[in-house]
Amino acid sequence: MTTSEHSQPMRLRMVAADSWRFGLIALIAFLTLVDLFATQAILPSLVVKFGVSRATMGFAVNASTFGMAVAGIAVALFGRGIDRRNGIWISLAILAIPTTLLSQTDNIVVFALLRVVQGLCMSTAFTLTMAYLAEHFSARQTTSALAAYVTGNVASNFFGRLMSAAVADAFGISTNFLTFAALNLLGAALVWFTLQKTSAMMRADLDGQPSRAAWEAPLRNIELRACFAIGFLILFVFIGTFTYVNFQLVAVPLSLTPMALGAVYFVFLPSMLTTPLAGRIAASLGPRGGIGATLALAIVGLLLLLAPSLPIVLAGMALVAIGTFLAQAIATGHVSRTASRDRAAASGIYLASYYAGGLAGSFLVGQIYDRVGWTACVIVLAAVLASAIAIARALQSRRPET
Repeated sequence: MTTSEHSQPMRLRMVAADSWRFGLIALIAFLTLVDLFATQAILPSLVVKFGVSRATMGFAVNASTFGMAVAGIAVALFGRGIDRRNGIWISLAILAIPTTLLSQTDNIVVFALLRVVQGLCMSTAFTLTMAYLAEHFSARQTTSALAAYVTGNVASNFFGRLMSAAVADAFGISTNFLTFAALNLLGAALVWFTLQKTSAMMRADLDGQPSRAAWEAPLRNIELRACFAIGFLILFVFIGTFTYVNFQLVAVPLSLTPMALGAVYFVFLPSMLTTPLAGRIAASLGPRGGIGATLALAIVGLLLLLAPSLPIVLAGMALVAIGTFLAQAIATGHVSRTASRDRAAASGIYLASYYAGGLAGSFLVGQIYDRVGWTACVIVLAAVLASAIAIARALQSRRPET
């Protein structure tokens, strides 16, 4: 048997192993982030339950992004000694506590605070997983691994919203949160049984340098600063769009029922198929061209949301999801490649910027929606994406390593 004949089965085994690992990564991402956006699917019902304005409820639901931003920085700055596997599964186990308590509260302030705690737990698991991936995959595999993680995030948006709407409609809001608490515990068990135990977090940074020095380097890098800004603007638009479009969908002329509103989130299904292509898009167009093209697609989708026709609105939602998720995956991969030495600090800053953008989008777009209307929201959101495209011009067109 020739050398090439010997190597062929080995290559097939490597591909199969990578596929299994990437699938596992996507499933962990799904169970880590499923609580983040699922509650948006029942926003109209929550407005009725708590008796508050749409902007107030939207801000309370998305208060989790504040916890995500804070924990992203805190873990990267102070968590160098944390074992990744233990940190991830413990965070997911603790996440079940505030999720359970959400089923019991009728106070909007308590609700918002519990969402913040959820964000702290989710972001801790998210940041530790990002470090785990960076340390366990080669430079060539890292982009695909991160794309798999973002694909799991897409799946959490799709199935999480669909499940939330279905369970809340059939069994009530309290049962909905208890169901997601069970998913939190399932995620903790999955991490415990599948991830390898590792040494201290962020080994690439454990060279004796002060934490302050590790954080200064990413902030001095113009490309990383551009990625941080792009991340902020991407989630600003995503949260602003998919929080308040719910109210348009249940209003005249679309007039969807709560159950039909949940079915609308099949618009995330195409994103599950396109997001894994982020690595190829970055390799073909470079990060600048890739982010520019994908966010331009999202702008087209935003404009379609102004139509009075449900099929056109759904097509617009799908394009916004495809474009923003692809751009996020490309930006995340570029951060990982650019910050070869201070990857942990750079990832922490990126995640903090990303989720801070979500909180800002929830608040500002909510104010615009209540005071001016949906058309003004779409105009602002399109302008924000145009700004992100302009910022992406600072990115070098280097291509991922092969």
